[in-house]
Amino acid sequence: MQTLIVKQWTAKTLPPDWFKPQQEIQKNSKSLEDTVKTIISQVRKDGDKAIIEFVEKFDKTKLSIQALRVSAEEIRAAYCKITPQQLDALLFMKQRVETYQKQQVQPENQINLDGISIKTVLYPLDSVGCYVPGGQAAYPSTVIMTVVPAKVAGVKRIVVCSPTDATGKINDLVIVASDICGVDEVYKIGGAQAIAALAYGTQTIRPVRKIVGPGSKYVTMAKVLVSTDVAIDMPAGPSEVLILADETADPRLIAFDMISQAEHGTDSVAGLITTSNRLAENVQKILTELASSTERSEKISESLKKYGFIITCDNFKEMVELSNQFAPEHLEVITKNAQDLTKDLVAGLILLGPYSPVPLSDYASGTNHVLPTGTFAQSFSALGVFDFSRRVSIVECSKAGLEKVRSNVKVLAYIENLPNHYKAIDARF
Repeated sequence: MQTLIVKQWTAKTLPPDWFKPQQEIQKNSKSLEDTVKTIISQVRKDGDKAIIEFVEKFDKTKLSIQALRVSAEEIRAAYCKITPQQLDALLFMKQRVETYQKQQVQPENQINLDGISIKTVLYPLDSVGCYVPGGQAAYPSTVIMTVVPAKVAGVKRIVVCSPTDATGKINDLVIVASDICGVDEVYKIGGAQAIAALAYGTQTIRPVRKIVGPGSKYVTMAKVLVSTDVAIDMPAGPSEVLILADETADPRLIAFDMISQAEHGTDSVAGLITTSNRLAENVQKILTELASSTERSEKISESLKKYGFIITCDNFKEMVELSNQFAPEHLEVITKNAQDLTKDLVAGLILLGPYSPVPLSDYASGTNHVLPTGTFAQSFSALGVFDFSRRVSIVECSKAGLEKVRSNVKVLAYIENLPNHYKAIDARF
């Protein structure tokens, strides 16, 4: 049997930079930044010609400029190649996400403060680009997670970019998901070149106002670099799960959850922090057994060896402190007092109890699985309808209302040495 070693520490033996690998995945190297800058520069300079060259270089397939956009014929053909059960599952997921997102949108709210009326309204962005990873795997769920909130917000133009396989095709399920969600344009482009095309446009692709969606370290770096010119959602890089558990947790379930995270790719992060030494030992043992015998075992084993870990703590306080230091994308809490811990935890998404694994949130809960990674959960939130909207305050004041604040405005204006601010008020009387 293959030996699998997941890094294991106690809270007392934990090195100060224990989560440094997680940050390294996100921050990347100078050479990577230079590579992505070159790609972006080439796309800005040569447009479609550069895109075609990069598709051939990175996706190992040749496309004509005319074939970059998925055609109506390709959309119809994709429906014929998927099963009724697959279509039903996509429609189910779309409905779940749509229901949740619609509940997030508040009706216009208005307050009145002594003659001053203030109304807050949401206006949709006019265009959005959604990046959907692909190539080796298909992620129609990412289409739904990125497009549905944009549709609920009322975005007028939604573009999807996704890399092709070696035959020059986008996965049929990604195409169908794009169609049922109402995507306006789908392009066969991946990687940093897709982000550059969405940000700056080419002869074929018009630029968008905002770019959203997860991707590789190249995609994440490209989003960061173009963010000075176009809005982005968040630095959503390789996926993470952290599990907080006590002696009441089932070690087999925890092992399955860590393995399910590790199968995303060799740069995925899966960790357990527990107050139970026995649980830690059992999870380590079960991981070794399962990872060598399950599907995609080679990728899972490599991921767990590189970025898998188990940490044992003396108490819940230590667990919470370490968890918040890590600030994971997904945080599972399987303890006897899980609900009580939530107010103190920092994470992109918190899942409580033994029946709330990450795959539930990936496919069925209606919550969004485009989440901040690499400790960015400390300052970013899950993708949602508000990410596709502009919030605007509309103020209308009566003469009586302006009279009531007149004296305070005068004092404040002179405090800041802006006398004409007050004169603009006073002139109205």
